[in-house]
Amino acid sequence: MGEQRYIGVAERRARLALRQRLAGQARAGTPEEVAGSLVALHGTDPATVYLAVGARLAEPARTVEETERALYEDRRLVRMHGMRHTVFVFPAELTAVVHASTGLAVAARERASLLKHMATAGAPDAAWLKEVEESTLAALARRGQATAAELAADEPRLREQFVYAAGKSYEGVHTVSTRLLRVLGVEGKVVRGRPLGSWTSSRFRWVVAPEHPELDVAEAQAELLRQWLAACGPATETDLKWWTGWRVTEVRRALAAIGAEAVSLDEGTGYVAEGDTDPVPSPDEPWAALLPGLDPTAMGWQQRDWYLAPELRPRLFDGSGNVGPTVWWNGRVVGGWAQRPDGEIVWRILEEEGVGRDARAAIESEAERLSGWLDTTRITPRFRTPLEKELATG
Repeated sequence: MGEQRYIGVAERRARLALRQRLAGQARAGTPEEVAGSLVALHGTDPATVYLAVGARLAEPARTVEETERALYEDRRLVRMHGMRHTVFVFPAELTAVVHASTGLAVAARERASLLKHMATAGAPDAAWLKEVEESTLAALARRGQATAAELAADEPRLREQFVYAAGKSYEGVHTVSTRLLRVLGVEGKVVRGRPLGSWTSSRFRWVVAPEHPELDVAEAQAELLRQWLAACGPATETDLKWWTGWRVTEVRRALAAIGAEAVSLDEGTGYVAEGDTDPVPSPDEPWAALLPGLDPTAMGWQQRDWYLAPELRPRLFDGSGNVGPTVWWNGRVVGGWAQRPDGEIVWRILEEEGVGRDARAAIESEAERLSGWLDTTRITPRFRTPLEKELATG
C-alpha cells in the first residue's frame, strides 16, 4: 500500500467552494442542481431551503419561484425525513436510497415508541392504529394534499388524545394525528407538501409519498455514502457516523463497498470517493457567501476546525448545536448575519485575519444580492443564535 496523500486545509476549502456551488464560477442554474451537488438540504426550517438555494444560484432573482416549482409542481425535489430523524430536501431520485439507508431503522423505533406510549396511557391498540392509518392514507390519496386538520375531518379518530409521560415533569397530551403523521413520514408513506401561507411558513400540508423501489439496506447505504463523499469528501469516520446517524460498523461496511480511498487530514485519516485523490485547484477568484442557519455546508461535518474557528462557535450556534446564519470568505466562516425588521441585511466579522477591504466589499455585495431577491420577505431563523439575535435587534 502506498502512502496516503495529504489533503490540507486549503484544498479542503477549494473542494468545498467548487463542489458546494459557492465560488462564483461554480454557481448553479437551478435548485435541482444545487440539491444534487449537496445531496441534502436541511428542511427543518422551511426558509433554509430557499436561502441555501439562493446563495448558490448564478441568477437568484427567481429563487422562490424555481424552488417552489421543483418542490410542488415538478416534484423533482422532495421534503422528507432523512438522516438522524431530521427533515431534509432531497433530489427525487435519491428518496429510495435515503429511505432504505437511514429511514427504515428510525421508522421502526418511532412506531414502537408510539405504540408503547399509547399502551402506557391506556389508549387503543396497534390494530386500532392500523385502521386509522389506512383510513388516513386513503383520505390523503383522495384529497391529493391536506393538513392534519383536514384529514381529521375525514378520519375523526385522528383527534383522539392520550397522555404522554403521565406524572413526569415533561408530561403532555399528544394527539394521534401529530404522532401518527410523524411515523408515516419517517416510514416514507407521506411527505411534506405546500406550506400554508408563504414559503417561510412552518405550517404545511401532507401528500402521499412518491412511489420508489425498495432497496437493499447495505446497498443503499453504500450509494448514499458514495454520493456524500463526492460532494463533501474528504471526511473522517467521525464525520460520516455523525452525518448519517449510522453505527460505526455500517459506516465501515459502506466505505469498503464503494472502494473509498483513505487520505491524510490534519484530524487523522479521512476518506474520499474512489478515484478522487487528485489535487483540486483553488477557485479562479476569491469568493464570499452569506449562508442561512442550518445550511448544509456549515452543518456538513462534525469536525469543523478547518473551516470554523472554535472560538467563533458560541456566537454562531444555539444551545442544541444548530448553526445560525454565517458569513464566509474563501472557504471559512468569518462572521454572521441577520435581517432586521425593516428588511436590512446586517453582518459582522468575528475573525478579522485575512478579511481586508476586498473581502468586505465582496461580503457587502452578497448582502445586497440577498436583499435584492428577498425583496419584502422577512426572515427569522427557527433556531436563533446569540449573534443573529444581537444583529437583528440592532
